[in-house]
Amino acid sequence: MTTETNSVLNTVKEAFAPVTEAFTKLQNLEVPEAAREFVKKQAETAKVRAADMHAGSEKVTQAIETAVAGSVSEAAKISRNIQQAFYQDAEAFFAGIDKLASAKSLSEAAQIQSDMVRARGEVLVSRAKATSEYLGKLVTEGAKNAQDNFAKVYSKTA
Repeated sequence: MTTETNSVLNTVKEAFAPVTEAFTKLQNLEVPEAAREFVKKQAETAKVRAADMHAGSEKVTQAIETAVAGSVSEAAKISRNIQQAFYQDAEAFFAGIDKLASAKSLSEAAQIQSDMVRARGEVLVSRAKATSEYLGKLVTEGAKNAQDNFAKVYSKTA
């Protein structure tokens, strides 16, 4: 029975040998230098455009902040933080593309992609925590202001 099992096992190995060999070669497939350079140039161009857009949006936010006072200052701060987050995300994306373009094999590219996904997840968790703390602060301050205003109204009518 062992001989039959070994025979079947060897037959299966032989049948899948071309697939195994192709998969091994695919993992070590080199990405041409011209392709990597093209991706790097496109990523750099997009990075410059993102920086220009960020500078323009910063000017718009500054104009809004200057024109209006009070609670709009908080809205401008929120807008600025959102813009900064988008810009950081764009920078991280293009840096990741640049790293991926430098990968010489699919296994190296997979590792780079895995590292990028993990890093983005950490950033998202950090932002979620900061946002919840910020909103908690705003709600607390809003409630205190409402309480103070109610106290002023109540003391005037009493």
